[in-house]
Amino acid sequence: MVEREEVRVEVDGRVLTLTSLSKVLYPRTGMTKGEVLNYYAQVAPALLPQLQDRAVTRIRWPHGVGDMSFFEKNAPAGTPSWVRTVVVPTTGSRTASSADRLGLRFDRREGTLTFPILDSLAALTWAANLSALELHVHQWTVAGDGTPAGANRIVIDLDPGEPAGLQECCEVALLVREALGARDLSATPVLSGSKGVHLYAALPEPVEPDVATALAKEIAEDLQKAHPRKVTATMTKSRRSGKVFLDWSQNSGSKTTICPYSLRGKGIPTVAAPVTWDEVSEGAEDPLGIDQIGPNDVITRLSERGDLFTSPTGL
Repeated sequence: MVEREEVRVEVDGRVLTLTSLSKVLYPRTGMTKGEVLNYYAQVAPALLPQLQDRAVTRIRWPHGVGDMSFFEKNAPAGTPSWVRTVVVPTTGSRTASSADRLGLRFDRREGTLTFPILDSLAALTWAANLSALELHVHQWTVAGDGTPAGANRIVIDLDPGEPAGLQECCEVALLVREALGARDLSATPVLSGSKGVHLYAALPEPVEPDVATALAKEIAEDLQKAHPRKVTATMTKSRRSGKVFLDWSQNSGSKTTICPYSLRGKGIPTVAAPVTWDEVSEGAEDPLGIDQIGPNDVITRLSERGDLFTSPTGL
């Protein structure tokens, strides 16, 4: 019988017990849990600002990406007391009314969801040690007293319908950038780590998610009308073939989007990686001009270029 591998480490003054560091979580490349933890430690200076004050839904792969996974919203049993959490009830408090305004939907039997907020390297390491490869966040944030504080950005998810692919997403991303610019909003492109592109735009002041959703939907429908052969704002999958779906619904108070710099649970490890508009333009011109980016390349890019999400037009 193999003994359980454990290593005790100190992170940000917190002592954590890391387990199974040699377990392979990405069988096709051999990437281990230890390497996942190292990735998150390396990118933490760029990732933590994107997690700050945001409730985090995790997707966990306890036995690696070749096996089962599950979504986890609630902080699990055994969560350290120092991990910040936010409890959002559905009835009977100021927080509940905020949740209702935000359009949040919770299990009525439970009455609440208790989300973790991964606002430190120690908390991020704790989550990664649970094989939480993907970190998904809402576009609304949480105030210091635990109440939802509104959406401080919008996101538009560009999802290609076959045979459209990443090149078509880049072509449409340039159109979305122009539409956002016409509304005095600056867009930041992020390769999704899957098939498409995410575009983020900071809002001048926080708004309720239904306001952000309406704005994103307006942009999507305007572009669908102007470019009907390239763009669809319709969720019906049968109508997406050969087009890029602009998913405006990601701004709903109950929905989440993969956090910039999060790993993805794909066969080959990829990252939701910020890129430059020059790279997007190159991808629009050349089908081989851009591709999804792996964790080692993201670490290199951060070292050489800095955090592209916050500079020069990021959030």
